[in-house]
Amino acid sequence: MRHFPAWKSVMVLVVMLLAALIALPNVFGESPALQLSRRDRAAFTEAAIPEFGGLLGGAGIAFESAAVDRDGRLLIRFADVTQQLQARDLIARQYEGQFAIATTFASRAPAWLGALGLEPMSLGLDLRGGIYLVYEVDVEGAVDQLLQVMERDLRKALRDARVVYQDVETVGRQIIVRLRDAGSREPALKAIRDFDPSVTPEDGALPGELRIALGEDQVRQRQDFAIQQNITALNNRVNALGVAEPIVQRQGLNRIVVQLPGIQDASEVVRVLGKVATLEFRLVDTTNSPVEAERTGRAPLGTRLYRQRDGTPVLLKRDVIATGEQLVDASFAPSQGEPAVSVRLDSRGGDEMLKTTRENLNRPMAVVFIEKEREVVERDGQKVVVDRSKEEVISVATIRGVFSNQFQITGLTALEGTELAKLLRAGALAAPLYIVEQRLVGAGLGKENIDRGFKALMIGMAGLFLFMAVYYRVFGLVANAVLLANVILLTALLSLFKAALTLPGIAGIVLTVGMAVDANVLIFERIREELRNGSSPLAAINAGFERAFSAIVDANVTTLIAGVMLFVFGTGPIKGFAVVLNLGILTSMFTALIGSRALLHQIYGRRRRVERLAI
Repeated sequence: MRHFPAWKSVMVLVVMLLAALIALPNVFGESPALQLSRRDRAAFTEAAIPEFGGLLGGAGIAFESAAVDRDGRLLIRFADVTQQLQARDLIARQYEGQFAIATTFASRAPAWLGALGLEPMSLGLDLRGGIYLVYEVDVEGAVDQLLQVMERDLRKALRDARVVYQDVETVGRQIIVRLRDAGSREPALKAIRDFDPSVTPEDGALPGELRIALGEDQVRQRQDFAIQQNITALNNRVNALGVAEPIVQRQGLNRIVVQLPGIQDASEVVRVLGKVATLEFRLVDTTNSPVEAERTGRAPLGTRLYRQRDGTPVLLKRDVIATGEQLVDASFAPSQGEPAVSVRLDSRGGDEMLKTTRENLNRPMAVVFIEKEREVVERDGQKVVVDRSKEEVISVATIRGVFSNQFQITGLTALEGTELAKLLRAGALAAPLYIVEQRLVGAGLGKENIDRGFKALMIGMAGLFLFMAVYYRVFGLVANAVLLANVILLTALLSLFKAALTLPGIAGIVLTVGMAVDANVLIFERIREELRNGSSPLAAINAGFERAFSAIVDANVTTLIAGVMLFVFGTGPIKGFAVVLNLGILTSMFTALIGSRALLHQIYGRRRRVERLAI
């Protein structure tokens, strides 16, 4: 016991001090707040705070504080939810459409903790309240879309190769090419292989027929692509709502779960997420003045007047080069040290882009983002469905070279490039979405869940503390200190990793508390056994830790394996439980094997002679 390394004691002390600091924001609690972000994506400045303070003060709405966070959003805290909702309605009326306003909860922690980047644990939907949506993706519809695009492109490839064919038709998951004569077979095969080397044409049931079937890998890739692109589209639309800490994730084979904490208006959410969006590439008219066209209200012949995101007018040609339906992929990929967005179109869009860029070098081209939504309005006493469209120029770049289906958009900052790539990918859903589940979780129920979970944790810990103190005396007090340190360490890790705490997560913490004491019980019983066998007190402590080590590791490793499997294959609440369980296993092993020994070393290891142990 006297040989316990001093550096381990120092390490335990440093780790626990850091853990206490990281977990500290959770002590101060939360207050209702409004999170405001600008629709034009510009950041708020401190100068905006007096403006909103005057607006709320004039309406008699009291607020605790207002500040601009690290992401440039304005956060206004209130004493209760009633004032929060009154302020939300007032700001929405006063600044109609200018801001995305989210109701949320903000930590009451001091500003210096926020300056260090320390935040409390995120709370899941079941603890905070909000909206829970489950969308089902029509993955078969995504495959059908792929077949339609392949059929259209195959027709063009055969025409370009001057192959005489009778018809190209999609039947099930196959594309049937019917040739006019047998002599066209070889040229048709070559044209198909040149079009897509990955496909393998086969002879059909009738003479002069070629059959192209989608392989299982192609079908699976298309389905995965549809789901991932729809997740990207939903993420962009959720961000437009200004929701704090949203969760959009895949569930199972073909479903997407959307969790929006703090949002209570389900109709608004469903309407926004159900929008249909696309984009267009158009040439910029550089010969006429957009300012003059805006002043007169008439665009020159062959042009249309648009607005950029900063409100600047711009004239674009009426002819569309390519649309979002022809977009295959878009990603942010810096090129030659500057931000760039890589775009890939299908063959038809690529041909149009090749022709346009060849004829318009060093001329500007614009990307128009178009959002369409369907609303139900009342006219003449009857409810009718109205389609609305919003068109906005999100990028204007100069054509520097000839390109076709793959090209880059430059002239943007890194942030703008990342956002543009997301907008392009989210321009249209890759497959239709259908709502299969919609739930509203009240904030009151979430608070009740927190209170009950906290009460269960406190009662469980109190019972353990009492039992350990009575049964193991001084060693029981050491176990209690280690148990408390384990909870602090676990809270710090959950805060550090931004893991969302859910009701199953609270259950995981309670279970971890129960499991953490097991290791101490094993060690203490080993020490008792050594004392009965005649070992000296210090030798019994050393032997107790050494001989219990393998049993503790084996038990925790097997539980950790089960926890990892729950995380890998589980979804939603199961995954949240697995995160807390796995972290709890790691923290309990650290505190039991190293923390307990460090404390016992401070109590007994420094004495010249130990006659007996209080165990």
